[in-house]
Amino acid sequence: MKKYIVSITLLLCLFFVSSCHSNTEKNTTKSSTNQSSSPLETDSKGSTPTLFIHGYSGTINSFGGMIDRFEKQQLARKELVITVQPDSTLQIDGKLSNARNNPMIQVLFADNKNNEWNQSEWIYAVLRYLKTQNVEQVNILGHSMGGVSSLRFLTTYGEPEDSPKIVKLVAIGSPFNDFIDTSNQQTIDELLVNGPTQKSDRYIDYENGIANVPTSLPMLLLAGELGAGTSDDGTVPLTSALSVYSLVEKNGNPIRQSVFVGPNAQHSQLHENKAVDQQVAQFLWEEKP
Repeated sequence: MKKYIVSITLLLCLFFVSSCHSNTEKNTTKSSTNQSSSPLETDSKGSTPTLFIHGYSGTINSFGGMIDRFEKQQLARKELVITVQPDSTLQIDGKLSNARNNPMIQVLFADNKNNEWNQSEWIYAVLRYLKTQNVEQVNILGHSMGGVSSLRFLTTYGEPEDSPKIVKLVAIGSPFNDFIDTSNQQTIDELLVNGPTQKSDRYIDYENGIANVPTSLPMLLLAGELGAGTSDDGTVPLTSALSVYSLVEKNGNPIRQSVFVGPNAQHSQLHENKAVDQQVAQFLWEEKP
């Protein structure tokens, strides 16, 4: 009888220890979104370059911090800086190694306050150059106007034969519906299903050209909200940053969105936000296209 009681006691102890261990694992997983990304093994990295395209009035510092953090975490390596002049001529600093190191290319516009139509032409010039360097595919990461101009390139040109295939697109705080805020007219859930209730000329252009976007291209939309009672990141309305979700999804593209809340979700701080870093790194380099 004593042996039987001892056995029952031991089983209960083991069950209690196992339960505690399970809960610890769940809590660790849940909080992992606030932690830095772990270095990727060399054999799990790729040779597909990622283009970092700044927003309106952006400079080399705009994505400088994120690029530096990715290098320090051994997630990727900066290899090129391409500065585009207004006449589409390129200044190339650095050299592509063709190594499997998740190469990063920073794209700068010398006229950094120009419109999205010219910027889309400049993006095309960069892509054509990379094609001459035997680059067959690229990712694009755009902040603010950088995301707007990248989508305009896609809706205008689609997949030209003289440029690499765009295999992933990330847009951070991009005003796809200009600066129209429809939050008083619809919920975010309604926006994601139906699109914006009020459409800018920019959005209508996207509607007219969305069929040009290859349906195999996955997209990630990241947006900011300063806090409770706000509906923007201090510059771009949340409903504008997420406005193309429905349009892109109905075109057949895989698409995800994520909203960051708080002071670090301010428009110019989004690309300095480590939680944004983590989602960008996972989407670009840890998930298969």
